[in-house]
Amino acid sequence: METIVKFTKSALMGALMLASVASLAQAASKTPIKIGEINSYSTMPQFTQPYRQGWQLAVEEINVAGGLLGRKVEVIARDDAGKPEEALRHAIELTSKEKVDVLAGGFLSNVGLALADHAQKNKRLFIASEPLTDALVWEKGNRYTFRLRPSTYMQAAMLVEEAAKLPAKRWATIAPNYEYGQSAVASFKELLKAKRPDVEFVGEQWPALGKLEAGTTLQATMQSKPDAIFNVTFGADLAKLVREGNQRGIFPKTPVVSLLSGEPEYLDVLKDETPKGWIVTGYPWDQIDSNEHASFAANYYRRFKEYPKVGSVVGYSTMQAIFAGIKKANSTDNEKLVTALRGLKFSTPFGPAEFRAIDHQATMGAYVGKLDMRGNKGTMVQWRYADGRAYLPTDAYVKARRPAEAMK
Repeated sequence: METIVKFTKSALMGALMLASVASLAQAASKTPIKIGEINSYSTMPQFTQPYRQGWQLAVEEINVAGGLLGRKVEVIARDDAGKPEEALRHAIELTSKEKVDVLAGGFLSNVGLALADHAQKNKRLFIASEPLTDALVWEKGNRYTFRLRPSTYMQAAMLVEEAAKLPAKRWATIAPNYEYGQSAVASFKELLKAKRPDVEFVGEQWPALGKLEAGTTLQATMQSKPDAIFNVTFGADLAKLVREGNQRGIFPKTPVVSLLSGEPEYLDVLKDETPKGWIVTGYPWDQIDSNEHASFAANYYRRFKEYPKVGSVVGYSTMQAIFAGIKKANSTDNEKLVTALRGLKFSTPFGPAEFRAIDHQATMGAYVGKLDMRGNKGTMVQWRYADGRAYLPTDAYVKARRPAEAMK
C-alpha cells in the first residue's frame, strides 16, 4: 500500500511539473517579439518623424493580422540625438535590459557604423535602415549587419548614368565632411571616371555637417570654374546652399547632380526656392501608380492624414524586412535570422526587394529625375525608378573590399 502511495505522489509531482512547463511555454508564446529601434528623432525630425510613422503602420498591420509566430510585435524606440555614443548606450540597454530580439534603425552613417560594430561584437542582428555609407556592408561589414536603403555607391551609380550625358568635363564637389559625404564623393568620382575618362575633378568643399557657410563654400567652389557640381549636402545645409546659389545666380546656370535632393523631406523645405533642372535621386510619391505603392500611400494617409515621405517608406520597409525574416526563420534566434535574411525576399512600397547574400545589401532602389516647380512647390519630373539590383557591384568587387570573416 505504501509503495502505491509513493508512486501516486511521484506521478502527481510529475504531472504538476509538466503542467508548470506547459504553462510557462504558453506564457512565453505570448511574450511580444521585441524590436529595438534607435534613430536620430530629435536631430533629424523631417526624416525620422515620417520614418517612425512608417514603422508604426507596419507594426499595427502585422498585429491586426495576428502578429508573428503567434505573438504580438512590440517596438521599443530610442533617440540617439545623432551621436554614436548615445546610440551605443541605447543598444546596450535594449539588448541587456529590454531583451529585444532585433536591433534596427540608424540615420547618420557614423551612428550606423557604431551600431554595426556593436552588432558584430555582441552577435546581435542589426538592420540598418537609413545609413548609406558603403563601409557598412563592405570594409566594415559583418555577419550580423544588413542594410535596407540603396548605398552611396548605388545612388551615385544611378546619378552617374545621367551625369555622364552632360557635356561637363570639369566637376566640383560639395559634401559634408564625415563618412557619408566622403563615401558618396569617392563613389561618384570612381564611377563617373569609369564612364567618362575625359572628366576631371577641379575642386572639393568639405563643410562640417550642419555648419555649412554657404557663401564661403560656393565662392570657393566657383573659383575652380567647374562645368558642373556634385552635391551631397542635405537638410538645413541643403536649404542654405540652394538659397545662396539662387541669390548669386549660380543655380540653375551651373548644372548640379545631387544626392537625395528630390525627397519630399527636403523639397517641402525648399518650396519656391527649388532649383530647376538639378538631376537628383528622390521620391515623386504623387506620381507613382504601382499597386504596391498605391496601397501603402492610401493606408498611410488614412492613418496619419498626410502624404508619405521617403522616411515613411524606409520605416515601413524596414519592418517588412524584419517580419519576413522572422517568418522565414520561424524563430527570433539571431543565428537563424542571419541565415534567413541572406537572400531573403521581401516586399516594399517600391516593389519586391531582397538582401544580397554576399554583402547583406538590399536591392531596394530609388527614383532618379530632375527638379522642377509645380505651383509654389518643388517636384520631380522626367523620373524613372532605378531598381537597386542593377546598380550593385560585382561579387569580385565586393570580395575585394569586404572582410573574409563577414562572408561566413
